[in-house]
Amino acid sequence: MAFNFDERIDRRHSDSLKWQKYGDKDIIPLWVADTDFRSPPCISDALQRRIAHGVFGYGGEPHGLTEVILARLWTRYQWKVEAEWLVYLPGVVSGLNLALRCATEAQQSSITPFPIYPPFRHAATLAGRPQRQAQMQLRAGRWLPDFSALEAGMDGSEKLLMLCNPHNPGGTVYRREELAAQLAFAQRHDLLVCSDEIHCDLLLEPGVRHLPFASLSEDAAQRSITLMSPSKSFNIAGLGASVAIIPNADLRRRFQAARKGLVPGVDILALVAAEAAWRDGQPWLDAQLDYLRRNRDAVVASINATPGLQVASPEGTYLAWIDASGLGLSRPEQHVEQHGVGLSAGRDFGDPHFVRLNFGCHRDLLQEALRRIQLAAAAV
Repeated sequence: MAFNFDERIDRRHSDSLKWQKYGDKDIIPLWVADTDFRSPPCISDALQRRIAHGVFGYGGEPHGLTEVILARLWTRYQWKVEAEWLVYLPGVVSGLNLALRCATEAQQSSITPFPIYPPFRHAATLAGRPQRQAQMQLRAGRWLPDFSALEAGMDGSEKLLMLCNPHNPGGTVYRREELAAQLAFAQRHDLLVCSDEIHCDLLLEPGVRHLPFASLSEDAAQRSITLMSPSKSFNIAGLGASVAIIPNADLRRRFQAARKGLVPGVDILALVAAEAAWRDGQPWLDAQLDYLRRNRDAVVASINATPGLQVASPEGTYLAWIDASGLGLSRPEQHVEQHGVGLSAGRDFGDPHFVRLNFGCHRDLLQEALRRIQLAAAAV
């Protein structure tokens, strides 16, 4: 079946957060991480069948989705997961917050690579907990965390390591030896590990494979909380359905206790969409990945040919982490916005010299955005 990722769907006057931000201004929004692609037909069909039923009472256990998840994890990663390990959530961000609250107490700290997706930092702030940061460094074209520089200053208050794989921003897909080193770090300091793997299906680099942190070993599994969702891969972020995979029974009880009265169950239509995505959406996902690879290559070529800008080619995600320090601007995102492109501010992730560009859009729009970015850089 052919899928048309060049289709132009008008989102400017819809309920889209991404497109509402700039209203009727001539600004191309390439910031928040959803795509402009029509979601797979299998999802729309499944939702229409469920809506035709006409009754939308409280939902029970999503047994069909559970079966799909267990089969998918085994087929893709040879990771044998038990149904009782799954905790369904209305979003990965709630999972990050619950993980931090169940793994740390007052004055106990978490550790995260840095720069990082803002909710990692917000989770610590909202819980009133300190957080330590392992600086990401560019090595041979890949962003990797430096835990050695952090380790010398650790004082034993650290209880949780928060990972993002593929990493957002930067798009690094960690190799087995890199994950093994992170596990060894967690073992040395007796840390629990929360691994956000929401982008695990969005792998762009040929030959690169995702490896769940918890699948490394029994020890990795017993100290881990893994967060996954189809929301980014299948463009259904507005239908919040995510899953926390927690093999350790005591940790799972603490996680579930932390959510009581705060985090609701998952919407029944979101569960329908998630099951359809993971059960029947792979042909669409494969076609989308081909399209995104070409978009990524266009972004990398254009940005690296623009004086003042540099970008390392992301191995995963549809997000480019662009070094704008060569422009000498304190707020590069504002300068680019004045030239008609809305990007995510690097300061929100932890580095004001960067901007993040979402290339999950049709190619003509992307090419126009890249043209405007080149003009913006030339105008400094």
